[in-house]
Amino acid sequence: MDCFRKDFPFFSSHDIIYLDSAATAQKPYPVIEAEKEYYERWNANPFRGSHGLAIKATELYEDGRRAVAEWIGAGRAEEIIFTRNATEALNLVALQYASRVLRPEDEIVLSIVEHHSNLLPWIRLAREKNASVRYLVPDSDGLMTENEIEKVISDKTRIVAVAHVSNVLGCTLPVQSIARIAHKHGAEVIVDATQSVQHMKVNVKDLGADFLAFSAHKMTGPMGVGVLYGRYELLEMMDPLFWGGEMVGSVSEEGWVLSGIPHCFEAGTVNAAGVYGLQQAILYLESAGIGRIREKVDSLARMFMEGAASESHLHILGSARPEEHNGIISFIMDDLPAEDVAAILDGESIAVRSGYHCAQPLFEHLGIRQAVRVSIFLYNNEEDIQRTLDVLLRIREMVS
Repeated sequence: MDCFRKDFPFFSSHDIIYLDSAATAQKPYPVIEAEKEYYERWNANPFRGSHGLAIKATELYEDGRRAVAEWIGAGRAEEIIFTRNATEALNLVALQYASRVLRPEDEIVLSIVEHHSNLLPWIRLAREKNASVRYLVPDSDGLMTENEIEKVISDKTRIVAVAHVSNVLGCTLPVQSIARIAHKHGAEVIVDATQSVQHMKVNVKDLGADFLAFSAHKMTGPMGVGVLYGRYELLEMMDPLFWGGEMVGSVSEEGWVLSGIPHCFEAGTVNAAGVYGLQQAILYLESAGIGRIREKVDSLARMFMEGAASESHLHILGSARPEEHNGIISFIMDDLPAEDVAAILDGESIAVRSGYHCAQPLFEHLGIRQAVRVSIFLYNNEEDIQRTLDVLLRIREMVS
């Protein structure tokens, strides 16, 4: 099960235990080589030329769009919009769709576990439109019942924006149930899938997502590429956020005619090499097998949680079941600030994340200032986990 590690050149040049994949994943050779290949062989500006090289660059870019559409079960490739990241994708929906349909006294429903990227755009929009925000609150294990969902979503609800997987607790939110109840009340559902696409098979239709966003870099793809899926009939209701080259079919002194969907939302020079790299990331994860990846991640999470159980001063947030964490394990240690724990681990060449992980309302709800987060992915191994546990179990002695 350690066969994946050899595919990642990072580990041949660094003696680091990397447990921060929820922030960004390391990149396998096929992704790195794809970007290199693009610039060496196919570098031209897509959509901007009639010569053969520009046509090839356009074909590669659109191949990437079709690959993403197939990977997440979109009905058509035109429902895929490329952005810089998931944050931009979510803001695009808030600014160019939700702002058109939201009315005073409408309600936006969020979950308390949201990353700020799927929180701040909606709070800002609610203030601007004189709407209100309500929160779905899971229990201490990160679980949420249909009864809780029914209490929060009502006929006043116009937008429901939720994470598929929490970047702090690692729990999977019941998006299908949320979407079914939201649609019953006439609301649209926006899903932040940045922490789920790399750990499970995501299908937008099965989820009931009207919009869904994720970032390439968290699933072994390049930085600088985000994806927004939107139901075509909803995309037709949206105006572009950015205006300029290639998002218009024609321009005159009096006005313009927009290009078709999705190109009208992709103004300017696109990240063609990044999209080519994203396509290779999809192929890599498919060849590795989501089931095999998940089996390994769950096994290492179980090893970490069982080992941590012997340290009475270490408290894991969320479920006691490793398989419900999606490789994300956040914890606190009695009387030790999270940043100090992370600094000690860093001194031992172990990379973790500390802080409130861009989810400050969740920490306020939990009554916790900050936490240390270990996030496990397919290239980690038992040695990584054991060395980390060894440091954590003697950390008090090291501090004293």
